[in-house]
Amino acid sequence: MAPAPPSPLSPAIPPSPPSPASDAGRNHGRPAQPAAPAPPSLLAPGVERDPYPLYRTLRETLPLVRDEMLGAWLISRYAEVRTVLDDTRSRPAGTGPGPAAPALLEPPLRAAAERIAYVLARRMARRREVDLVAEFTAWLPAAAAVAALGLPREDAARVREWCRTGSARAGGIHPEFGGLLRPHVARRRDRPGADLLSVLCRAGADGQAPSDEAVTALAAALLTGGGEATALALASFLANLLDHPAQLDLVRARPELIPGAWAESLRRDPPTPVVLRRTSAPVTMGGTALPAGSVVACLIGSAGRDPFRFADPDRYDIFRADPAELADLADPAHLAFGAEGRRCPAATVAGLVAGLVAECGLRALLDAMPGLRWAPGFRPAAAGLMARAPRLLLVRPC
Repeated sequence: MAPAPPSPLSPAIPPSPPSPASDAGRNHGRPAQPAAPAPPSLLAPGVERDPYPLYRTLRETLPLVRDEMLGAWLISRYAEVRTVLDDTRSRPAGTGPGPAAPALLEPPLRAAAERIAYVLARRMARRREVDLVAEFTAWLPAAAAVAALGLPREDAARVREWCRTGSARAGGIHPEFGGLLRPHVARRRDRPGADLLSVLCRAGADGQAPSDEAVTALAAALLTGGGEATALALASFLANLLDHPAQLDLVRARPELIPGAWAESLRRDPPTPVVLRRTSAPVTMGGTALPAGSVVACLIGSAGRDPFRFADPDRYDIFRADPAELADLADPAHLAFGAEGRRCPAATVAGLVAGLVAECGLRALLDAMPGLRWAPGFRPAAAGLMARAPRLLLVRPC
């Protein structure tokens, strides 16, 4: 396919400055012209520390631009990011889990998350100072998912490590999870129990038990939902509330506000600010034709702060007034967990697990630590480009 002509949405990338030798021969001693400004890139110095100035520039002037250093097209506005995540032509191939009703998954997940959260919170409650990342957010999601499925407690460390290193991703059965789960699925077939894995083995449609592959896929999605993205999102959620004590007090007094507070944190500080997609067919975006095989970087961290979609987008506000915004943010397959497409069951499962873990975790902390606040002099700092959250949360429990 012949390359599409440049459009206002995809300016041509400036060429690299010529070498000194060739420049001297070409200019015949005349003063060299100023070098062209460097094209925007997520890999430019300083972007990982603070990507928001670049996001703002991209949204305002370069909503579709080629990042040569990254080898991808950048899209930064909410509408375009949402469209790409919904488009089957940019969805990675793979066998994902079948759908499962939240009514089936929620009770055992909630029970496990509540139990684990209260154990962790009470263990920290009498300490003078504690890091919530190291002793709470890093462990709660994986431990809750493992406990709900009825797997051995020691599996939580393995699940957490697989998710942390990126070897387990929503939407597919990876060798690690498949190898871990298949023996347990076989045992539950023979001797079912009260755990969620046993429930899944019996939860087929029309009275037919689901296949081992289907059960393994859904259980893997549950474990992935308890992985690194949820741990990072939980850390940002706690940081946002601790940064806004008045809103934290409101949530403490009115726990029904927790889902909205969680959704607002996902909008403002998603755990995966950049999601890469590869087009499986030619796609036209903003008048620019992208051939099949193009890599597209969906800047979710930019989309959530798009002023065309959200009023005063940098502000953390659990009372966003626009009902359409609140309805969208409450979607369990929110952009923050929509890396496989909003209609993907794995993304829905991941969003469900994360929301339950966040609610149960916050309730447990507020119950065990009524005076929860930042340690004196501490301020959280988010870090990371592809996965972003505070890596340290020093607090005084009481």
